[in-house]
Amino acid sequence: MAENPCLCRRPRPASRSTLLLAPFLASLLALSHGPAQAQDGSKPVYRCPGPPVLYTDALSPQDARDKGCRTIEGAPITIVQAPPRPRPTASAASAPRPGDSRVDPAAQRARDNDARRILSDELRREEERLTAMQAEFNGGEPERRGDERNFARYTERVAEMRAAIQRKEADIAAIRREIAKLPS
Repeated sequence: MAENPCLCRRPRPASRSTLLLAPFLASLLALSHGPAQAQDGSKPVYRCPGPPVLYTDALSPQDARDKGCRTIEGAPITIVQAPPRPRPTASAASAPRPGDSRVDPAAQRARDNDARRILSDELRREEERLTAMQAEFNGGEPERRGDERNFARYTERVAEMRAAIQRKEADIAAIRREIAKLPS
């Protein structure tokens, strides 16, 4: 018995019951869909590869060859059309959409002023916290605590302090950017 040099699996042929049921299931599918149309058979239907697989009859034979599409023969094709979309009524068309609504300029100015005040207060608090952190950091040589007899613990705390200061500086820069975005 000769061995197959190819290690890939061969596709299993379709069972006889599957082959016998396929036309029945296709016709049942065609009958079960209400606003469906069965293909008239005058145009070939192509199955084009790729995600997603495309079934179409809108290609010319040359386009189908170029795209690597194959003709489907023997199986009835059912095209299910989507239900029509309801058209907007005149009253719905004239109503303002949520994204299109205009805001009173005075109200918008008040909102902007509130946002500027809130961000300015937050910026001031964060800058005070940064100043305190930098004072404790002492230029990279903070005072050792009593529980830091081990030098590794001390260096770990210094690294954590340095990282916290960098995060605080990034937060302050972000707040300043937000304030700069607000209209004057």
